[in-house]
Amino acid sequence: MTIDPQSSAAREHPAISSLIPWYVNGSIGEQERQRVDAHLPLCAACRDDLARERCVYQAMNAETTVEYMPAASLKRLQARLDGIGGAAAAAAPPAEAAPERPGRPSMPWQGLMAASIAVMALALSVLAADRWMQSRAHAAPNYYTVTTATARAPDEVIRAVFSPAVTLFELQAILDDAGLRIISGPTEAGVYSLATNSRRPVNSSLAVLRANAKVRFAESTRPNMGPGDTP
Repeated sequence: MTIDPQSSAAREHPAISSLIPWYVNGSIGEQERQRVDAHLPLCAACRDDLARERCVYQAMNAETTVEYMPAASLKRLQARLDGIGGAAAAAAPPAEAAPERPGRPSMPWQGLMAASIAVMALALSVLAADRWMQSRAHAAPNYYTVTTATARAPDEVIRAVFSPAVTLFELQAILDDAGLRIISGPTEAGVYSLATNSRRPVNSSLAVLRANAKVRFAESTRPNMGPGDTP
């Protein structure tokens, strides 16, 4: 009884096909190398695969000059591999499609590059957000309050803010009309602390201040005083 060499080659094709990359780079064992050598004359598909693998291996191991632009070098290598693969496919005679070989990882160049760029962009955005939050946390406030937590002088009755354009002569005239004197100020916010300079009621002094166009703000520090009370 004779054995059909074609049927034997078809049965062994998947195993031999998976050995071709290692056959090309010389890392295959002697027994497997002999199996591949015996199979190649009987299988046109494996001969085509062998030609393509050798082209890829030669392209990957070709000596090149130093490249300072990895992305550009990668594109040139990919174009070279595409050209070699197209030339080999055009030169090879048509053959039956070989079954897919297990364990042959693909090389998604563009996918890997896109993923790397996305990860870098995400890291930069997180770092920028963190720096922005830190700067907001340490930034000094750009506003002032009229009232402060500092203790008031015993004779303080009114706090007032005057127009920046008021002159010293005008300021003194306003205080004289209201029966008041300055005991401290101005603060960073321009607040003066005023004490009574006569027996005029505090509410009357407030009314004089609030009626003057040069006074921006005036409030009593003793809100419980009656209209006729004096400090």
